[in-house]
Amino acid sequence: MAYRYDHDLEFLRSVPNESLNDLVDLFKKEASLTEGLSMNDEYKRYYPNHHMYIERIMEEIQLFGGNSFANLFRRNQGVLYREILCDVCDKMKVNYSSNVDVKQIEQDLLIKILNDHLKTLNARELEEFLKELDLVDKTKTAISYTPQTASAIVQAAIKAGGFKSYIIILKTVNMIWKFLFGKGLPILANATIARIIGIYTGPVGWAITGAWTAVDLASPAYRVTIPMCLLMAKLRIESQQNN
Repeated sequence: MAYRYDHDLEFLRSVPNESLNDLVDLFKKEASLTEGLSMNDEYKRYYPNHHMYIERIMEEIQLFGGNSFANLFRRNQGVLYREILCDVCDKMKVNYSSNVDVKQIEQDLLIKILNDHLKTLNARELEEFLKELDLVDKTKTAISYTPQTASAIVQAAIKAGGFKSYIIILKTVNMIWKFLFGKGLPILANATIARIIGIYTGPVGWAITGAWTAVDLASPAYRVTIPMCLLMAKLRIESQQNN
């Protein structure tokens, strides 16, 4: 067995089976020439019951995150998730500390994506952006927001945790997924959340979509690892909300 115990991946054991679909599909579709999951006997026997081969999924994350040549010297073992996440953050030029919890690094990645294009919105769009995320009082007289003040409000909401943080992360990852793959992510059985995600098409959507025009996704590795880390952020906070 090539899977290396990884504290930052173990939460996937408690993620609902249907929430693992996109992770499995990501490897099959975007890494079709290099992935080994679909060739595994456990996968063939139990798919789509992902929990029956969850260690194969975690192994695939580690193997794909590692350089193939380097994996030979690791006896076909990949790298820990933290290393993969840090590599993605370096690629995206995220300001982060490699010593903090991976949840914080994932949040720093998401904040970077939002911040990169907040500066492209004018004052009216910034106000709409904050209202769409329900971060300002919609009944108050309009305030002339700047990208810096909008960024501070968004960061404070994400770092505070709770339901608002969950919704912001969920919306952000969903919009990125829709931009990259043409469809949004499945939302767990919650009509209110599904409705909120469904209307996520205004300034928030513009900012997130714009963030990807400057990212080189031609590399097969980053075509998988960047969305994989974003999906992990979504699954992690979703798991914590449900526990």
